[in-house]
Amino acid sequence: QVQLVESGGGLVQAGGSLRLSCAASGRTFSNSAMGWFRQAPGKEREFVSGISWSGGTIHYADSVKGRFTISRDNAKNTIYLQMNSLKPEDTAVYYCAAHRSPRTTAQGMRALNEYNYWGQGTQVTVSS
Repeated sequence: QVQLVESGGGLVQAGGSLRLSCAASGRTFSNSAMGWFRQAPGKEREFVSGISWSGGTIHYADSVKGRFTISRDNAKNTIYLQMNSLKPEDTAVYYCAAHRSPRTTAQGMRALNEYNYWGQGTQVTVSS
């Protein structure tokens, strides 16, 4: 069993930055690829970024590439999402999730149904 708790969301002006954290409990954290997803009102949950168990493989959605950076610290059972140059369209609830495998393909990392555990989400609001 893995429990995930996100933090770091908030209200920020366009162009600003936020750093999200996701603290995990459970032995499987270091054996799992991890992902960040987001869901805006009225929209489906979408992939933002994913990272393999070792941190050696990272993927980003095109909409955040060059602005967001994912990282993980297995010693602290925590993953991070540094978000820079935020835009109003980044406004959403952000979720972290634990993948069922330590590593996967780019397609697998984007697939919601391949994640076994989800956090409760943290709200990010970007004002224009």
